[in-house]
Amino acid sequence: MAFGADTTTDEVIAGIDLRGKQALVTGASTGLGEETARALASAGAAVTLAVRDKAKGEAAAERIRKVTGNQGIDVAQVELSVPDSVRACAKTWLAGHGPLHLLVNNAGVMACPLTRTAEGWEMQFATNHLGHFLLTNLLAPALKAGAPGRIVNLSSAGHRFADVNFVDPHFNHRDYDKWSSYGQSKTANVLFSVELTRRLAPYGITANAVHPGGIQTELGRHLTDSDIEALMARVKTNAGSGEFKFKTIPAGAATSVWAATSPELEGRGGLYLEDCHVGELKSGPAASSGYFAYATDPASAARLWALSEATLGETFDLG
Repeated sequence: MAFGADTTTDEVIAGIDLRGKQALVTGASTGLGEETARALASAGAAVTLAVRDKAKGEAAAERIRKVTGNQGIDVAQVELSVPDSVRACAKTWLAGHGPLHLLVNNAGVMACPLTRTAEGWEMQFATNHLGHFLLTNLLAPALKAGAPGRIVNLSSAGHRFADVNFVDPHFNHRDYDKWSSYGQSKTANVLFSVELTRRLAPYGITANAVHPGGIQTELGRHLTDSDIEALMARVKTNAGSGEFKFKTIPAGAATSVWAATSPELEGRGGLYLEDCHVGELKSGPAASSGYFAYATDPASAARLWALSEATLGETFDLG
């Protein structure tokens, strides 16, 4: 069947057998993350829910066990904006598990007020990119042991709001704008997929970035009514003649599940995916779909990797 914007996770996962596979999904206690984990579990995968709130994660795990009959669901606690928490999570997970076949970096924050981590990093860049950068690299040995494997990085059409500002990514010397901040973090998610694929493809591991579509989830918990009005005005302007529609959570999570499991994507990485298909290169402020060229630029992807290593004070050799 042809997949599109209204395709659901159950339609994507139909006929897919993930028995014997291990997956890890961040931000899986609610919303898109929980639905992604449920779909993977329904196909037989063992799934770790990596979450901030352990109690909420355990509740989600129990819901998934109940609806899928799959008892191979466990929970790991991680605070992505805290490097020591990410390191502890990865260390514990590696000690208790074998190979990792599917990693879905789903968690994120959106348009929050200016907040800084203990290190002084801007929160959206720290959570949406740096935390997942660190976690993925720390889990790389398990991914290589489980190859062929896939990494899915949740990006957004919001990447079109801003490129990565390599001079001042943390807004130390420029006025903070929550949408520019969100945009650069989502661009970083795409660039990370490009460089990950370059480094890991020789081992049979690919990474792709996903735009899930517009979904009303806890991601928007920081938005005021005026924020939502402004966002919708921007979306409608960008949509041109197209009509914007919110997706259901099963439809929103479908592209993540498609990225993780579709035979069509075997061996393909560094792509921007939306509505269960590969997005197209677009230009201009009125682009209603697709990606901007700066989000997949190989030189920027390599530069972001170097910036991320320097920020974290750690070098990763995936060879």
